[in-house]
Amino acid sequence: MQQEPNANPDQPEGPDQTDNAADQNVSAAGEPSVDELKAQLAEAQAKADENWERCLRATAEQDNIRKRAEREVDAARRFALEKFAQDLLAVSDSLEMGLKAARDAGADEKYIEGTALTAKMFGDVLARHGVQVVDPKGESFDPARHEAMSAVPSAEVAPNTVIDVMQKGYVLNERVLRPAMVIVSRAVPTDGAA
Repeated sequence: MQQEPNANPDQPEGPDQTDNAADQNVSAAGEPSVDELKAQLAEAQAKADENWERCLRATAEQDNIRKRAEREVDAARRFALEKFAQDLLAVSDSLEMGLKAARDAGADEKYIEGTALTAKMFGDVLARHGVQVVDPKGESFDPARHEAMSAVPSAEVAPNTVIDVMQKGYVLNERVLRPAMVIVSRAVPTDGAA
């Protein structure tokens, strides 16, 4: 019987046994074990999930910034004329007061007609740019849109009803440019009350 030169009774023989020994040597040589690889995979998946969440949050934040910027640009566009329109209200008031004074003084009809047409044209220009007149006579008093100059007892209308307008108010795209100056009703005092 012939003996193989590398035969060792302590070392197992066969290809499967040799592969197992090689795997043990690789693990012993510094390669990560299966448990270490599973831990690294779990860590990498957690990091990927965290990065995905960051990406989603960043995308949502970017969408919110874009929407907010669109709203701000829209508001700036809608209300860019606010200061200019406020300055023009004095011109409108002057035209109306001049027209009233001309009528009261019995001025020439052509002068009154020309002033009335100018006032109407001016009002149309304001309306075309979103400026609307607030003439609240007969409406309930709204402190956001009206400024009460006085309160008068009245049995004819409900309390806090606008009974007279001293100066028209104006709004620009639903934002108050100038509140209407009004006289409001209040309840009539009952007998015995001061």
